[in-house]
Amino acid sequence: MIQLKDIGVKFGDFQALKDINIHVKEGEFFTFLGPSGCGKTTTLRTITGFIDPCEGTVVVKGEDITHVPVEQRNIGMVFQNYALFPTMTVYENIAFGLRVKKVPKDELDKRVREMAAKVELTDQQLMRKVAELSGGQQQRVAIARALVTKPAIMCLDEPLSNLDAKLRVQLRNELKELQAKFGITTIYVTHDQEEALTLSDNIAVFNKGVIEQIGTPYEIYNNSATEFVCNFIGDINKLEADIIKEINAQTNAKLDPSKATYVRLERIHVNEEDIPGAAQIKGEVIGREYYGLYIKFMLKVCGQVIKCIEKNDGTKFFDVGETVNVAISPDNLMVY
Repeated sequence: MIQLKDIGVKFGDFQALKDINIHVKEGEFFTFLGPSGCGKTTTLRTITGFIDPCEGTVVVKGEDITHVPVEQRNIGMVFQNYALFPTMTVYENIAFGLRVKKVPKDELDKRVREMAAKVELTDQQLMRKVAELSGGQQQRVAIARALVTKPAIMCLDEPLSNLDAKLRVQLRNELKELQAKFGITTIYVTHDQEEALTLSDNIAVFNKGVIEQIGTPYEIYNNSATEFVCNFIGDINKLEADIIKEINAQTNAKLDPSKATYVRLERIHVNEEDIPGAAQIKGEVIGREYYGLYIKFMLKVCGQVIKCIEKNDGTKFFDVGETVNVAISPDNLMVY
């Protein structure tokens, strides 16, 4: 569907993107993830035509569109601040792209109302000014405006970043449902790891203008290809040499203590003796944080503070100062 081949982008002497190669399948929800300034939005803007690459090609459905004007690319765009017209009605905002395309009045009205219904905007809301709507309703208007022209691709640039945490989770779920309903190929830009993991079919992790890894959420999280990806996706422990040596002593592992070695919080088990092939190391509980669904414990093990999480099922609630057995399996370690 969409292929980026050896894309390079420069702003003066600054190399913003280098050797970007991505293949997005039809109907896929594909996310560009990374910290601020890593190149994810630049890549999105290269696909939409707002940025001209100095190298490489952008191919959609087998056609090279690298230098095709923005308005001829048939791509819907939802911006971070939605870029709506605040003094115009919701109806006029959604209809804007259709008016530009000179769609006949009757068809325009039908398509606007059908699209509004699909994103759950009422007839009353259609007649209101955009500025009178909530952030969540404005987002629906932006999505409706992007979809009403029947684009082949929809691009969303951090569309949830301006919303509060609870609304962000609610609209994240709605976005995924809408995308599945329309079956439209979607490219989504975010710096939020949880957002990327929950929404995406595939993720490209960006860092300083290059792609560190492309994979499913499962692959990105459990089999991080680089140390950067491993650190960027979720919370994690970097194990120091003394713990590595203890794991080697108790198991058949031959880990190199000089290498960067990581383990996810949920892969550390406390007071569980039935973990196959795991080292059992004495530790002390030095702190805990209660999150409702789970509890995060801070443990002092071999002189190092590490974190773990335990499901809050009422069976595990360790007191600060308590001595515990900490089980770590070599199979759960990521080494770089």
